[in-house]
Amino acid sequence: MAPKIFLTGVTGYIAGDALYALHQKHPDYEYAALVRTQDKADIVKKAYPNARIVLGGLDDSDLLREEAAKADVVLHAADASDHEGAAKAIAEGIRSGHSKERPGFWLHTGGTGILTWEDSKYDRLGEWSEKEYNDWTAVDELTNLPDEAFHRNVDKLVIDAGTKHGDVIKTNIVCPPTIYGNGRGPVSGRGRQVYELAKFILTKQYVPIIGPGKARWNHIHVADLSDAYVLLVEAAVAGNTDPELWGAKGYILTERGEHVWGDVSRKVGAKAVELGYLKDPEEKALSKDAAIDQAGFEAVSWGLNSRGKAERANKVLGWKPTRCSIEEEIPEILKAEHARLRK
Repeated sequence: MAPKIFLTGVTGYIAGDALYALHQKHPDYEYAALVRTQDKADIVKKAYPNARIVLGGLDDSDLLREEAAKADVVLHAADASDHEGAAKAIAEGIRSGHSKERPGFWLHTGGTGILTWEDSKYDRLGEWSEKEYNDWTAVDELTNLPDEAFHRNVDKLVIDAGTKHGDVIKTNIVCPPTIYGNGRGPVSGRGRQVYELAKFILTKQYVPIIGPGKARWNHIHVADLSDAYVLLVEAAVAGNTDPELWGAKGYILTERGEHVWGDVSRKVGAKAVELGYLKDPEEKALSKDAAIDQAGFEAVSWGLNSRGKAERANKVLGWKPTRCSIEEEIPEILKAEHARLRK
């Protein structure tokens, strides 16, 4: 019998690319995809004729419980890090539909915005930080972050499900940082933080620097992130219940390095000039209030630190990122944003 994989967020950037990578490697798996509207469902169905469309949204708790109960693996990425109701429904569904003899596996998408909690608490922007988390040597620190941390409320629900009911529910929180690269999903192929930065520079025609511009954040190419999901799904399908992968230690960071936000902003500006999109943009300070007003939370994130070392996926699954760096991708990001703005 083919493994049953239930995915949320396939019309988005992360799960859209993950489904592409999974289907390329395992077209024989039985895929079910939660899609909110019929228009987008038609697009997904055209790309994956054998996939079963589950028409509904994250507030449809009964539907989520039903699908989670039926699935061998749940890959949850649609507003996963912030929607408590959906997380509760998935936990309940897996618990009701599985057993110790046949556990259900839950790959939950978090986000390294959670690691910015200290900067947010002390209202620090653009400052250099030496603090670096580690998902192998200090995973307990990641699973016990302060309740005030961004995404922490949902993280706790997942961790509780995977520890209190760990014999039935095998959880792993996949925590990506800044994601870049052209997504291969059927609907959305666009990232957020760096793409919004490129859009900001192209439209405002200046290089924004928040505070001293020294805040650092990790990054990962979307295809490398999808490779991690594929390895996790394969481990689940194989019945791999290694405690280093699930439950109390089931928290993996995904990164191929880190960038300084001020430096990236300057590189985007310089490359925009080189491509002929701008003449000579000047640097300007961007305050928190102005960032929120002009570009939303993504802009504020350009002044926050989010640093973590991704070792667990490599040590347990052999995962290793191989795609280009974020700096190498900047020209393609600018070209894509320039084309979007001209539509």
